[in-house]
Amino acid sequence: MTFSTAWPGPLPKVKRTNVVALSSKSASIDELDKNIIGCNACPRLVAWREEVAVTKRKSYIDQDYWGKPITGFGSEKPRLVIVGLAPGAHGANRTGRVFTGDSSGDWLFGSLHRIGIAKIPTSLSSTDGQKLKYTRITTAVRCAPPGNAPEVEERDRCAPWFKRELELVMPTARAFVGLGAFAWGVLSKTLEELGHPVGRVKFAHGAEFRYRHEGVDYLLIASFHPSQQNTFTGKLTREMLDLVLEKAGRFAHAIK
Repeated sequence: MTFSTAWPGPLPKVKRTNVVALSSKSASIDELDKNIIGCNACPRLVAWREEVAVTKRKSYIDQDYWGKPITGFGSEKPRLVIVGLAPGAHGANRTGRVFTGDSSGDWLFGSLHRIGIAKIPTSLSSTDGQKLKYTRITTAVRCAPPGNAPEVEERDRCAPWFKRELELVMPTARAFVGLGAFAWGVLSKTLEELGHPVGRVKFAHGAEFRYRHEGVDYLLIASFHPSQQNTFTGKLTREMLDLVLEKAGRFAHAIK
């Protein structure tokens, strides 16, 4: 099943979620997550995530798809925050948990397990018992986009969810990993908006920026996204991913 990045037809007319208002009113991670799950602010993404959940992939035809926005996963008081682009159509959009049920998730959770952060080396479903040590995984955009390509307006409309999540975890967060150029850009921009002296660091695998803000030391580090496009071609190896995540984990004291 192949979809173009443009939705082929009229979009449903619904009352759109006021993301700015709801995100700012979210006083806790739990409240934020509940508000994210109910979001319908982007008509194209709503239509597509729900269409995928109905048509499904043949190999998952007997499964019920989540088909809603995805929240972050892991500690609500993390020392390490890992940021991806958006949910996978047949991964998180199917399972209901970020980086779960697809190849990218296999790579990410496999690496986190090897360095001592993830309880188990796989993330197959939201009920598999996976747990993260002092770590939270989230995404810049909360709905699976056609072609893995959110539009600029969708990125910006979704941004308040991500900003509020960072605000809520900032008391404990010390290291941030951006998986791919898209997540790296959103992460850097959001930290700037929160007053952190990040500046615009050019994306490259292993690029890092260490800074001090209000007496606290932080690390911002980049990695290629563990997508099949990168892993199948050898652009990203397990050793490369492990090195970035371990450096961030040790800086944040998420691992010893």
